Amino acid sequence: MSVSKPLPHDAACLHVTGAARYIDDLATPADTLHLAFGLSTIARGRIEAMDLDPVRAADGVLEVLTSLDLPADNDVSAAAHDEPLLSDGTIHYMGQPVFLVVATSHMAARKAARLARIDYSEQTPILSIDDALAAGQAFEPPLEFVKGDPEAAIACAAHVIEGQIEIGGQEHFYLEGHVALALPQEGGDMLIHSSSQHPSEIQHKVAGALGQPFNSVRVEVRRMGGGFGGKESQGNALAVATAIVAQQTGKPVKMRYDRDDDMIITGKRHEFRIDYIAGFSDEGRITGVSFTQYCRGGWAQDLTLAIADRAMLHADNAYHLENARITSHRLRTNTVSNTAYRGFGGPQGLLGIERVIDHIAHELGKDPKQVRDVNYYRPMSDAAKETTPYHMEVTDCVINEMVATLAKTADYTERRRAVAKWNAENKILKRGIALTPVKFGISFTLTFLNQAGALVHIYSDGSVHLNHGGTEMGQGLFTKVAQVAASAFGLPLTAIKITATDTAKVPNTSATAASSGSDLNGMAVKAACDQLRNRLIRFLKGEYAVKSQDIRFEDGQVRISGHETLSFAEVASRAYQNRVSLSATGFYATPDVAWDRLKGSGRPFYYFAYGAAVSEVVIDTLTGENRILRTDILHDVGRSLNPALDLGQVEGGFVQGTGWLTTEELVWDDKGRLLTHAPSTYKIPACSDRPAEFNVHLWDKGLNQEKTIYRSKAVGEPPFMLGTSVFMAISDAISACGDGRSYPALDAPATPERILFAIKAQQGREGA
Repeated sequence: MSVSKPLPHDAACLHVTGAARYIDDLATPADTLHLAFGLSTIARGRIEAMDLDPVRAADGVLEVLTSLDLPADNDVSAAAHDEPLLSDGTIHYMGQPVFLVVATSHMAARKAARLARIDYSEQTPILSIDDALAAGQAFEPPLEFVKGDPEAAIACAAHVIEGQIEIGGQEHFYLEGHVALALPQEGGDMLIHSSSQHPSEIQHKVAGALGQPFNSVRVEVRRMGGGFGGKESQGNALAVATAIVAQQTGKPVKMRYDRDDDMIITGKRHEFRIDYIAGFSDEGRITGVSFTQYCRGGWAQDLTLAIADRAMLHADNAYHLENARITSHRLRTNTVSNTAYRGFGGPQGLLGIERVIDHIAHELGKDPKQVRDVNYYRPMSDAAKETTPYHMEVTDCVINEMVATLAKTADYTERRRAVAKWNAENKILKRGIALTPVKFGISFTLTFLNQAGALVHIYSDGSVHLNHGGTEMGQGLFTKVAQVAASAFGLPLTAIKITATDTAKVPNTSATAASSGSDLNGMAVKAACDQLRNRLIRFLKGEYAVKSQDIRFEDGQVRISGHETLSFAEVASRAYQNRVSLSATGFYATPDVAWDRLKGSGRPFYYFAYGAAVSEVVIDTLTGENRILRTDILHDVGRSLNPALDLGQVEGGFVQGTGWLTTEELVWDDKGRLLTHAPSTYKIPACSDRPAEFNVHLWDKGLNQEKTIYRSKAVGEPPFMLGTSVFMAISDAISACGDGRSYPALDAPATPERILFAIKAQQGREGA
C-alpha cells in the first residue's frame, strides 16, 4: 500500500538537477511578444495627462495599451469587481498598473515602461490603520462575534490586563515570480499557462476580459516555484494582460514580473493591530476577554473579508473562552491590495491570544505554560463538549496530551530552570524559552469551495493517468494524490502518471488553498479509483464466478482466490477487450460544514489540526540580535499520507512563520512607496537562521476522527504558527533584562531594532 509511506516528491530529482520545467522554461515560438506594466508613481490621486509617445518610440515597442484599449471587462479582482487591470484614471497605490507595453523582448518592455510622462493631481494617501480609521475607510462595517457576557466577566474578574500588539505583514517571496504565457488557438480559443494556485479563477478572469465564455479558455498549471497564497488571486493580471494582447495580435504573449516589480505590485500578508482586555483568576484562567482586531487590507478588497474572518475564527487558538467578544475592522488604505498568505489570517488571530496568555503569566509571576495548561479545551475523551467563540463544538482536542508529551521529550521544565540560572549569571546575553500550541481549523469558510473533482484513466497496458483540480507548488500534493491512486489499485507509484492541472480535464476547481489540497483532491481521486476498481471486480466476478472478497489488488497483481493470479496489466487489457469503461470522474464535497459569517455561528471547519513547539533563544542586549538555539516540535497530521513530505512541511512552515515574526519587515515611506522591495532590503530566513538543534516529530497517535482521506490531516498551514514559540521566547528573554515589573509588550516582527528598544524600556523601568 503506497499510502503512509515516506516516498520522495515526484519531481525531487527534477528539482535538484534543474530539469523541472516552470513556465519561464517552456519553449516559446520565435514571434512571442513580451509585456510590462507602466506603474504609477504616486499613491493616491488622478491622472490629469499622460504622454505615452516616448514609450511607443522606444526600441522594440509594438504597442501601448491603456484602459480605453481593452476589449471587454477591465477587472482582475478576486471577487468584488473593484480591481481594474489598468487604472481608469484614479490612482489607488504607488505601483498601480497604468498602461501596458507590448514589445519584442522582456527587457525592451521593461525599459520602455519607464519612459512615460504622466501628470497627476495628487492627494494625501491613507496609509496606516490610524489613517483609515480617521477617514472612515473600510470595506464593510465592523464584524463581531460574541459568546457569553465578556464585559460582566471582566468587571468581576480577580485580575484584569489590557494591551495592544502590532503585527506586521509579510512578502511571499516565492522562488518563482509571477509569470503567464498565452497561446492563441483556432476559433478564438485561448490556452493560458499560468503560475497560479487557482486555474479556474484565471479561466474566468481571462474569459471575462476577452468577452468569451469559460469554455473558450483553457488554463494549464504543471507546477509553481512556490505560492504560499500569493498566487491565489495575484496572477490574474498577468494572465489577463497576455490573453488580451494574444487575442489582438494573434501571437503568443508572455509576461513575467522581475522581483522588484513583483514585490511592488502584488499583495502581502495583512498587517494587524489587536487591542485586548482580559479578566482572569488567580490561577490564570481567562474568565472574559475582548479583542478588537484592525486589519489593513490595502486599496482593493481581494480576499480581505475572508482573511479577517479567519483571524476572528482563530482568536481562541487552543483555549476555551467562556466569555468573549471579537470585533474586526477591515480597513482600506492606499497601499497594495493585501492577499492570501499561509494561514490566511489565522496566524494574526492566534498571535493575539498568545500575547494575552503571556501577559497574564507575567502579571501572576507564573510560567506561561502553567497558564496555557489551565485554559486549554478539554480533551476529546472528556464527555463535556466546549464551544468556540463562534459556537462550534470542539470534539477532537488532543492538545493537552500533545503538550504534556512535548514538554517531557523536550525537557521543558529543567531547561526553563537552566534558562533562569543562565540569565542570573550573564549580563549581556539573555536566554528565553517558550512552549506554544496551535489549533487550526481546516476547510474553506466559503462553504461551496469545499469541493473537488478528478479524472482517472486506466490504459489497456495497465498504466494509469491521473488528473485533479489541485495545483503543485512544491508541497508534494501530486505525490500524495498519486499514492492514493496507487493504493486503490495495488500498484507501485511508478505506474501512476501525474499530469498538469488543466481546466479542460477537471472543471470548476477551487483554489489549492486552506490546507485542503490533499483532503479534497485525495478524496475525489479515491472516488474515481473506487469506481474503476469496482468495474474491474464486477468484470472478474463474471469471468470467474467468485465473490468480491475473493479478489485482491496488491503488488501490481490481481489475486483471485482459487484461480490464477493476473498482472494488473492483463486485467486492464481483458477488461478493455470486453468493453469495460476504464475511465472515471470522481467528485468530493466536504460534509457537515456550514457557516454564517454575519451571525458568527455554524461549523466553518470539518476538523482541527493541532501542534506544539518549544523554542529556546538567546538575545544580545547590546545589539538586539538573536539566535534560535533549539526547537522541538510535535505536530498532528492524523494518519500521515506521506511522513517525509509532512515533516518537510512542518519544518518549512515553522521557519517561514519564524521569519514573519522576527526578520521580515515591510516598510513604506510617508508617500506610500514600498522601501523593502528586494532581497537587499527584505530579509527572509536563511539557512543560518534555522534552530541550531531542530527536533521535529509527527504525533504518533494521530488519527483524524472525521472521515478524511485515510484519516489524515492537513499539514500546509498549521505548522506556520509554530513559529510563535520563537516570538514568545524572545519576549521571555527580554523580560530577563529588567526587574520584572514591566511587561515587554513586543511588537512583530521582533527585529533587532525592536528587541533593542524593548530591552532599553526594560532597563529604564528597572532604574525608575
